[in-house]
Amino acid sequence: MISAKKLIKLARKWQKLAALGQKRITMPRTTNGIVDAESCSTSYPVEKGHFVVYSIDQRRFVLPLEYLNNDVVKELFELAEEEFGLASNSPLILPCDSGFMEYIIDLIRRDSS
Repeated sequence: MISAKKLIKLARKWQKLAALGQKRITMPRTTNGIVDAESCSTSYPVEKGHFVVYSIDQRRFVLPLEYLNNDVVKELFELAEEEFGLASNSPLILPCDSGFMEYIIDLIRRDSS
């Protein structure tokens, strides 16, 4: 299993590549729990026991509350706080692209099953 620190380093590397305009490294897209931010409002209902986060590229992720105990998710929240601050009236945006979020979700699902 990849450590949380290695995942964060990969995320930062991917962000730097994207900022330079180079081709992004992405994972295959899935629609399980993922909705484009443009296709729904922020008041879209979420199942009980879940929370919503957005990636930098405005993809919406609906995640179970049990993911809050994961070290990688905690680290992403800390990075989001450092980069964007604590906003009370705006959605929670994590400092990674949707491909990286899908990869993290896949790793968490594999570890929990």
